[in-house]
Amino acid sequence: MKLAIMQPYLFPYLGYFQLIHAVDAFVVYDDVNYIKGGWINRNYILANGDRQLITLPLQGASPNKLINQVEAGGPHKILQSLRHSYGKAPHFDAVFPLLEDILAQTEKNLARFLDYQLRRICNHLGLRPQWHISSALDKDNGLRGQDKVLSICEELGATHYINVPGGKALYDQPSFAARGLQLSFIQPRAVSYRQFGTGFVPSLSIIDVMMFNDREQCARLLEEYDLV
Repeated sequence: MKLAIMQPYLFPYLGYFQLIHAVDAFVVYDDVNYIKGGWINRNYILANGDRQLITLPLQGASPNKLINQVEAGGPHKILQSLRHSYGKAPHFDAVFPLLEDILAQTEKNLARFLDYQLRRICNHLGLRPQWHISSALDKDNGLRGQDKVLSICEELGATHYINVPGGKALYDQPSFAARGLQLSFIQPRAVSYRQFGTGFVPSLSIIDVMMFNDREQCARLLEEYDLV
């Protein structure tokens, strides 16, 4: 069984969903420390032919707190920014109601807010892996880093752990092999698609992908990766 474990991000990039596409089961890693300046509560969209940052305001965010101990709070202008940036995109009418539903949540817990968002987007993209929340698993919460990941793999019966390229510096093959686990990393291929007739701006949120590609096109883009 192929397994991936990732912190929940706000409207992640295509590679995040390619990782979900590559596995049988996905774990939302909600009981690890919040990372300031990362992608947990922000991402890039396309605005006037360039990248623009959107940010979900938080309350009590600190690297000393777990993601599931942080609150999403305060008014934001994300929907206004999305309407302004993508109002003329070919699939705006199909995608904007999904984003409205996600951002209209009254859920204050950041982890649960992001979990709902990820599930809704996965459903839109036709991704339906087994879904788990890390904090609900019966593991040794005293473990850290690679040992914690190995414990989750063991509990869920994984045989193959797949991670994003950044994990190459965090995990080593011998430790996984000793547990009978194959370790691989997803390598997204370079992709491009028509945006607003200007030069292609890469590495944006999944929002951009969905605004310019229908579900069939999105399905093809989700397969544009290799395992290494």
